[in-house]
Amino acid sequence: MDPSASLPVPHDIPLPLPLDRFVLETAVVLLFLAHILFVNFMVGGSTLTLVYEIVGLRKEKYDALARAWAATITVNKSLAVVLGVAPLLVVNVLYTVHFYTANSLTGSAWIMIIPLIVAAFLLGYLHYYTWDRLSQSKGLHISMGAVATVIFWLVPLIFLANINLMLFPERWTEVRGFVSAVTMQNVLPRYLHFILASLAVTGLFGAAWFGRTGFDVETRLPGFDRPKLRRRCYEIAFGATLMQFLIGTLVYFTLPAQGVSFFMTGVVLLGVVFAITALWMLWAEVVAPAARIGRRFAPIVIVLSATVTCMAMGRHLYREESLAAHRELMAESTAGFQREVHAATWRKEQGITLANVPRGERTFQFCAGCHALDREKAAPSIREIQKIYAGNPAGIVAWSKAPGRKRTKFAPMPSFAHVAEADLKAAAEYMLQFGQPDAISEGASSYFPD
Repeated sequence: MDPSASLPVPHDIPLPLPLDRFVLETAVVLLFLAHILFVNFMVGGSTLTLVYEIVGLRKEKYDALARAWAATITVNKSLAVVLGVAPLLVVNVLYTVHFYTANSLTGSAWIMIIPLIVAAFLLGYLHYYTWDRLSQSKGLHISMGAVATVIFWLVPLIFLANINLMLFPERWTEVRGFVSAVTMQNVLPRYLHFILASLAVTGLFGAAWFGRTGFDVETRLPGFDRPKLRRRCYEIAFGATLMQFLIGTLVYFTLPAQGVSFFMTGVVLLGVVFAITALWMLWAEVVAPAARIGRRFAPIVIVLSATVTCMAMGRHLYREESLAAHRELMAESTAGFQREVHAATWRKEQGITLANVPRGERTFQFCAGCHALDREKAAPSIREIQKIYAGNPAGIVAWSKAPGRKRTKFAPMPSFAHVAEADLKAAAEYMLQFGQPDAISEGASSYFPD
């Protein structure tokens, strides 16, 4: 069966974009990159804080390292939220119908994003500023950090599920809340790829943060020295980046084919080339002598930035390709809606009401939702029906009372046996007349704009 037979095709909001579409598409990619960078720092930092605090239960020096990581989260999470406003607004403008449909289908999970962020922020601050006070109640203190970290993991998953869902309108009728949106084939691989990216970027951030001149490693983190700490951060970045190659391959091959194009694939492969280069330089930092650790930091940042830019562009190209066909259907639906509005206005101006519309035209309005004049909607066109049943309105009446199914690409037609025989006959006669090439008048085209 043709999936478009049951595809939800709402009409769009007929308002002009505030800026050129290319400007908005460029903005959404760049603004999203700025936002996701600090989301990565937030998620990766909270994860490393939790891990090192747990390790610190046995090795005290790691508790101090966890506290140093926690100090970075407070600023990074604020910047993540502030920088998330702009790309969210642009997404709302570019993909209004698709984005809000996805939001409504995930329902309560989407509504909970703001309360969850507030709760995570409060727990994060409480966790950081009670470090000394709860030093003898480590179970409680770690639990607070763990809950905050889980929430930091959950919020991106909700957003990712929504962004993914909006790309596949053919799945909208199957979704029954957040869980079914998450279990769509590409969501979890993409999410795991995001978590690994967060750890990779945060590891690289740590190499700069703890390696800066103003950070006295030996005093603030007894048991560590600057080269050892930077090496540890590079190891985190290297390991997470290496694992991304495996997960990234899974992400690509679980993408529904409708959005994959040669150009999009080429952009992604270019990003892979940059990533391989970055991986080689990260490994060189991991094995470098203590005196030379950090020499490649700037080139690594540049190459990884190129990688991330290519991947962001690839995602955007996939998004545009996935929605292209549905946008065309929506454009047709919107044009039809506007013609219907025009037709209704015309009928009102002419003083035409259903009471004085001929019975056949009036009854046909129940058919017009599926049968257009010159094109297939959810059923054959009127032109085609006219050719099949020319001179045989009784055949249309008999079919409408007990419809069979000759074409699997269309959904089954419901029975109209409950409609009066005279109404069905009048509608059939009107369809046969309306479907003739020379039968369209100004009045008829205004009644049924399609």
